[in-house]
Amino acid sequence: MSNKDTKIKWTLNHIAKSDDTQVANMSVSEMEKASNFHKSFPQYAVTPLTRLSSLAEYLGLKRLYVKDESYRFGLNAFKVLGGSYAIARYIAKQLGKDVSEVPYHVLTSEKLREEFGQATFFTATDGNHGRGVAWAANKLGQKCVVRMPKGSTQTRLQNIAKENATVTIEDLNYDECVRMAAKEAEGTKNGIIIQDTAWDGYEEIPTWIMQGYGTLAMEADKQLEDDGCRPTHVFIQAGVGSLAGAVVGYFANRFKENPPTMVVAEAGAADCLYRSAMQADGSRIDVTGDMFTIMAGLACGEANTVSWDILRNHVTAFASCPDWVSANGTRIYGAPLKGDERVISGESGSVTLGLVHALMTNPDYHELKEALKLDENSVVLLVSSEGDTDPDRYREIAWEGLCGTDKDPFAELNLNYSRQYKLT
Repeated sequence: MSNKDTKIKWTLNHIAKSDDTQVANMSVSEMEKASNFHKSFPQYAVTPLTRLSSLAEYLGLKRLYVKDESYRFGLNAFKVLGGSYAIARYIAKQLGKDVSEVPYHVLTSEKLREEFGQATFFTATDGNHGRGVAWAANKLGQKCVVRMPKGSTQTRLQNIAKENATVTIEDLNYDECVRMAAKEAEGTKNGIIIQDTAWDGYEEIPTWIMQGYGTLAMEADKQLEDDGCRPTHVFIQAGVGSLAGAVVGYFANRFKENPPTMVVAEAGAADCLYRSAMQADGSRIDVTGDMFTIMAGLACGEANTVSWDILRNHVTAFASCPDWVSANGTRIYGAPLKGDERVISGESGSVTLGLVHALMTNPDYHELKEALKLDENSVVLLVSSEGDTDPDRYREIAWEGLCGTDKDPFAELNLNYSRQYKLT
């Protein structure tokens, strides 16, 4: 792999605008419905918004915040917010009810079980989404079947199996697993697919999932307000783009007249949004093949159609990030400057910090830094979407230096190590 191949690729947003119809689905009022639902769970607690003051000063920023989703419902990742809300919306719709009529204690009641019966919720996942759907289904007395792509770790599989789900690792990539799960759901009595990506003809449930993710955006907004500020910049990671669309959509609605500058970061091996943005005509470009990357949760090559409509209209820049960007973010979070709190951020949660660090410290990315107006007046919001959901991989990154940087004299050695484990 050449040095050139290890560089961050980026583009400003010159995409042809659409009618922008999907952003209304991420309105503050829609997010409030999801937030109220999540508050009905006995496991609910607001996750921390950690202010990294020393790091902000070091990087030359006014403030730097990270929403730490490793605390979400004890599952070490944010994904459960979407899966649980979509299941609730589906059950409510089948019963002719509003979601406000089916809080946690109703969903788990014998009365609802008698009214609704039992469904089998199918999904495909790289780990966190499937675990969230399985957890919610298990709590609500429903069935769950999960398909995982090749390269998924046994740790992630076992975490899903613990929730009484049927789970397998297939010799397929993520997007092929999505199609497999959808086909299985069609052929199963009371089968339904709960997927965090959308395609033509399948957009309602993914929209509910995105609205579920809005709970974390709403929490972060309130926490920032309590700290006396609002974000000038939001950096958000994307696989299919569901989280990105939810967060971007929320802040686009929240600050309609003066929205933050919003940036999407993807894994370089699965950068369908970046490639689509480079094409700039509004159409979507899919990434196919194995998509080997340490960022397992972002290894998705086909964009969510609902999210894409939001992102193309409201994102300022798209960045395609090599694995070292994420690995560097994990290490920075895990070895904080004096006075800052430590954040345990897994490889799919840390890429945005790695990107911000590169923009503020590496002259190679000065042009993007200037275009985004990142400076001493900037209040930056990041989302660490997962903790150490794969502890072995986390230690490889944090302890053993897996995936060096393009400036690291040992970068080639680390990249060879990555190839050995089919990570790049």
